[in-house]
Amino acid sequence: MTALALRQVVADALAEVGANVVYLRLPKGKPRTTTWIGVEHGFGIRHYATGRNVYIVQTRMAGRLRTVTIGPASVITRHQATMVARRVIAHAQVGLDPATDRKRIRSAPRFDDFLNEYWARWSPHWKASTYDTQCGYRALYLDGAFPGVFIDALNEADVTKWFADLNNRTGPGAANRVMSILNNMLNKAEAWGYRLENTNPCRAVRLNRRRQCERFLSTAEMRQLGRLLAEERAGEDRVRPIMATAITLLLLTGCRVSEILGLQWQDVRGNRLNLRDSKTGPRTVWLGDEARALIGTLPRLKNVPWLFWNARFRKPIRAVTHYWHDFRDRAGLPKVRLHDLRHTFASHAAMNKETLPMIGRLLGHRNHQSTARYAHLDDEHVLDAAEQIGAAIERMMT
Repeated sequence: MTALALRQVVADALAEVGANVVYLRLPKGKPRTTTWIGVEHGFGIRHYATGRNVYIVQTRMAGRLRTVTIGPASVITRHQATMVARRVIAHAQVGLDPATDRKRIRSAPRFDDFLNEYWARWSPHWKASTYDTQCGYRALYLDGAFPGVFIDALNEADVTKWFADLNNRTGPGAANRVMSILNNMLNKAEAWGYRLENTNPCRAVRLNRRRQCERFLSTAEMRQLGRLLAEERAGEDRVRPIMATAITLLLLTGCRVSEILGLQWQDVRGNRLNLRDSKTGPRTVWLGDEARALIGTLPRLKNVPWLFWNARFRKPIRAVTHYWHDFRDRAGLPKVRLHDLRHTFASHAAMNKETLPMIGRLLGHRNHQSTARYAHLDDEHVLDAAEQIGAAIERMMT
């Protein structure tokens, strides 16, 4: 911190405590003695040969020991001098050194250059599917987002304006996802020395409210869908039975779509699936008798490692969304998403008295909070629970 900056800190602090000091009247030359006052470490009075006494504070800034003159003891009180000393020491402790700041600013890259550096250094930590998704968001919403802005100069106003525009260009969920990428970028900018600590402007921006999807299939709806899927699996088409089998397996296991469609025969081990990769990493999926029997109906082709293979185009099946829309509409289930089948699996497990830890293990969740949002009960089960609890209380009362 420069001498001029230090004098400005002292002047501001003196003004706050109501002291008026004329620095031109301070004595020159070497001090004879210094008496250190134990109120603050480094705070003391220098006694000059002329008989004048001056409050000072010594503290280490940017690796150097600096001595700051506060003012003459005849003009300001000890309490006022103590308040000023505390201000100077606080500035030193948080590292407010203009020389250091100027050096950091000169080395900080522009936003686009830092985006390239962040991608090169951090993207190896991502899964392949995450990498593809993040690259799509980058191309659409991050490249050129802050033209000419240095990464350390990016502030709350810049980010707020950008996020508002982002919400006009895409959905709320996608906007939140892109914001999470920018947030992590700026955290890394702090960790890598391009920004001061705790200056990430993304923390002050409120994200879009998440839409709570609580849709799951009732017993009657499951019956309708089950009949249709059974008919499709028994059909003569080369592709539709495979699609219907994949969708049925989603319902029987609670797996994610990518986990089922990415299955290879080496992953099937008796009554379990050994998933080599999932959203939460490798995990085991346990199979009931119905799921094992369903897998047994799939054709096993020579030199084809995948369970779900499109014989028409001779490549693995990567999506079933188009067929699902057809199946659900014919079953009278409009707007039901594929992910709602996973939701259905969890909800019916809860209605069959399975505990949240058990359901979480079946779904591959890392924490119970993720499981809790799936575990919903329909009116029939809630009424049954109310009747049982009421009957039990009645028995205790009588």
